[in-house]
Formats: sequence, C-alpha cells, structure tokens
Amino acid sequence: MEYIATFFTQSGAIKYQRFLLEKNIKAEIMPVPRKFSSSCGISVRFLLDDDVLKYVSDDIEKIYEMSSIEGRLVYKADM
Repeated sequence: MEYIATFFTQSGAIKYQRFLLEKNIKAEIMPVPRKFSSSCGISVRFLLDDDVLKYVSDDIEKIYEMSSIEGRLVYKADM
C-alpha cells in the first residue's frame, strides 16, 4: 500500500525517511500535495505491506493511505 506522511518540521520528515530506509522500506521525500495541508511543506511517500500504525513517530502530523486519488486519512497526531 502507498502512504503519504506529513510532518510538523522538515527535519522530522528527513529523520522519518532515514528511519524507513534503514528498515528497507522504499521512501522518498516530496512536496506535500496541495490537497493535504502541512506545517513544513514536505512529506514522505512510502510503500508498506504492514500495519502503518506500527511506524508512527512523534514527528508525524498525518498519514494518508493512497488507495484513491483523494487519499484516506489513517492517522492524525493528537494536538
């Protein structure tokens, strides 16, 4: 499944991409799609066949499952 995660900070996005790559999970940094708002303007797109909630970190603002063009919100940080 393809996911897009948004972050509170750019450094959080970079850190999360490195975390995923260390776990051999394909991940790339990209601009946040317009349909999703984000504090820092960059996101991480990644492919995962496991439960995405196992991979949530404190740096993540939201995670969208991209099974459709609109994306489906599957995680939102408590504010």
